[in-house]
Amino acid sequence: MQFQEYFSLFIEQIKATSYLEWIAVAFGVTEVMLAKRNNILLYPAGIIGILLSLYLKLKVRLYAESLLSMYYLVMSIYGWIIWSKRKAKNEALPVSWTSKQELQIAFAIAILGYFILYFALINFTNSDVPILDAFVSSTAWAGMWLLARRKIENWIFLNVSNIVAIPLMWHKGYVMFALLTLFLFIVAIFGYFDWKKIYKRQLTVSS
Repeated sequence: MQFQEYFSLFIEQIKATSYLEWIAVAFGVTEVMLAKRNNILLYPAGIIGILLSLYLKLKVRLYAESLLSMYYLVMSIYGWIIWSKRKAKNEALPVSWTSKQELQIAFAIAILGYFILYFALINFTNSDVPILDAFVSSTAWAGMWLLARRKIENWIFLNVSNIVAIPLMWHKGYVMFALLTLFLFIVAIFGYFDWKKIYKRQLTVSS
């Protein structure tokens, strides 16, 4: 297929994008930009986007991705509560590197989550992409857990998920979600380095 044909297909998919998908993508972009700035408003923006994307993913049988959205919802509420308590006490939630124990937990979430999701998908659903769906969701689960705890490595786990999610969303016909995921991948790279700078500033202030 020539470039012109690819471009025409892309334009057709853009035109076919529903208003609901556009809105979900807009809130997704807002969430990640606020996360990059370490801003608590990332959570309400994220919750709206999560609920919209959950509905859309269920429509195309992305069951593990739907579970991931539910997990995002729970972790967003969890993270919002933690941040709110810190803010009420006039305390900033510090950014930090992941400890050895936390890293082990994150890998456990990713690995065990993958096998549990894969088993569930092949045995209890009509999913046609169980391997990719399970992988994207399980690695993102680990990343969201680290994000709620303000760990710098959350960006790495989330980007491992993002790089696989891009072709998965495209395959399912969600071109805007694929572009959003590509955007999230790029922002996560900058987010990683921004959080490293925040961590260094914290050390300077505390010393």
